[in-house]
This record gives sequence, C-alpha cells and structure tokens, in this order.
Amino acid sequence: MIQRVQTIFLLLVAVAMLLETFFPIWTQVNPDQTEMLKLTAWNLTHTDIASSSVLEQTGTFYLGILAILAAIIAIYSLSQFKNRTKQMFLNMINSLVMVVNLGLIVYLTYVENMEFNATASGAFMVGFYCIVAAMIFNIIANRFIRKDEMLVKSVDRIR
Repeated sequence: MIQRVQTIFLLLVAVAMLLETFFPIWTQVNPDQTEMLKLTAWNLTHTDIASSSVLEQTGTFYLGILAILAAIIAIYSLSQFKNRTKQMFLNMINSLVMVVNLGLIVYLTYVENMEFNATASGAFMVGFYCIVAAMIFNIIANRFIRKDEMLVKSVDRIR
C-alpha cells in the first residue's frame, strides 16, 4: 500500500539525495581570506576570493552519480510496496551507496584539507547534512517496513 508511513520516508530519502547534487557539500577558506575551496557533488573548485577567478577545478562527478543512484534506488524501493522483503533489501543496498558516498566525501575533504591548509578546518555545508538526513530517513523507513512485515507474520500465525 502506497499510503504507508515508510512511503513518506523513502520519498524524503530521494529528495534529500537529489538536494545533495544542488547544494555545496564542504568549503574551506584560507586564514588570510585570499583563497577558498568548495566541494559540490560535481566538482571541487579552488578559487581566488579577491579576483573571483577559478584557480583549479577538479571533477567529482562520482559523488553526484552516487547521489542520483541512491535517489533512484529509493524511488524503486518505494514502488516495491507489495514485496516488503525486497524493499528492505533495496534499502540495505541504498544505505551502502550512501555510506560509500559519505566516505568519499570525508576522504576528499581530509585530503584536500591537508593539501590546502592543514591548520584551518573546513565547514560542512547543506549538501553534507542532506546525506546524513537521507541515511536517517532510510533507517526509519526500514524500521516501519520491518514492523509491517512482523505484523503480517503475526496475523498469519493467528489464522
């Protein structure tokens, strides 16, 4: 049934992962306020603040692809409401995709922080917190799916 509460959470997973592709994930400004690094789902940009010119740009398209893949898996899982076991399996795969995405982001920020300025720490932005929110929504959706499955099994035992 599509009107179950886990439908809302799976939809929120898809929305949060798509929002990651639009918002910046991490930024770091040099202490002397002359250069800035900005990580998005599509690229890592090194800019000069004074002249607003891009000094270097590296593609990180794999972060965006993983985010879109997680959104697609969530939507597909949403459509599998008749098979709760398959839905839980898809959510487990989606959790794995989101963890890989988060791990790549943490690795990229750590490596870039060491190369750019190890003394200053960067700041995680909205895109990073969208992934965290999506992971939480995925866990909550899985709990409700498991709860429904247990309810169906208990009703079958009564018959």
